[in-house]
Amino acid sequence: MIEQLFFAPSNCEQGVSTARRPRKGVIVGAGQVGMACAYSLLIQNTLDEMVLVDINQEKLKGEVMDLVHGLPFVEPSLVKAGDLASGDGDGADVVVITAGAKQRPRESRLDLVQRNVELFKRLIPEVVQHCPEAILLIVTNPVDILTYVSLKLSGLPSTSVIGSGTVLDTARFRYLLAEKLQLDPRSLHAYIIGEHGDSEVPLWSKANIAGMHLCNGDIADCAPADREFLNHHFEQVKNAAYEIIQRKGATSYAIGLGVTEIVKAILRNQNHVLTVSSLVEGFQGIYDVCLSLPTVINHQGIGRKINLALTSTESKQLQQSSEILSQTINQLRF
Repeated sequence: MIEQLFFAPSNCEQGVSTARRPRKGVIVGAGQVGMACAYSLLIQNTLDEMVLVDINQEKLKGEVMDLVHGLPFVEPSLVKAGDLASGDGDGADVVVITAGAKQRPRESRLDLVQRNVELFKRLIPEVVQHCPEAILLIVTNPVDILTYVSLKLSGLPSTSVIGSGTVLDTARFRYLLAEKLQLDPRSLHAYIIGEHGDSEVPLWSKANIAGMHLCNGDIADCAPADREFLNHHFEQVKNAAYEIIQRKGATSYAIGLGVTEIVKAILRNQNHVLTVSSLVEGFQGIYDVCLSLPTVINHQGIGRKINLALTSTESKQLQQSSEILSQTINQLRF
């Protein structure tokens, strides 16, 4: 009965190939962030094939079951639980890495970083072995440190290793300012650069609406009332993750959307400017560290970096941010 539902194409039809290479991505880590990425990628028709990988096989299978039961509501996609060693990641265009250890009670940040480095020392070579052509997109925190570690462990070109960086910080920055000014956040242009963390840098000199700048020059030159307003909103941006974690345990939805923007820019060759983390060699006297700058993202991964003209305050803050990251890198063992 079932075989009667279909018929073979004609010889002419069989001779015509309309196949194209499917857009394939792998997500390593099926925790809250990994699944938020998976869900966002799925509902925005970003991939033709999505493979999820996690050490917890039972949870992984349950998460995939939950996703695939929704496939009738979205564009056709293949979603499956997989294993890199079994070849499930073969032909992947991008590998999104969200796997990482959680901080233990009384554990220092450096101890946590080193544990994640130990995890990456096993994971990154395996990813490169089984997905040699893929661009690596690192989401695990501390993202700038682990992007640098991944670059060194992978042996890949610096254009092929990207961190999610301050994409989320930049989105928060725009949203909170736009909310106060009663604007669509997409109509307000502003960036957070540097570390994805406490030393991140707001580019007040570049924040603008339709070319009209919020701050004419250095923030130090703004009127006291304007400076207080701007600094208040930056503190909200910087502390947003802490507040979310205190209230619900982890951030997930917004970073899932941010990761999707990066993946779309890669797969669709969009030349989209995003504040991702990548290797910096020479900008503002900064060398051999991964941090975020406005960067053109396309099918190569990292296309070009925008050559920003910074104020003296912004330049000093960015250099301080890079020094903090360099100090942490120099204490690691990998």
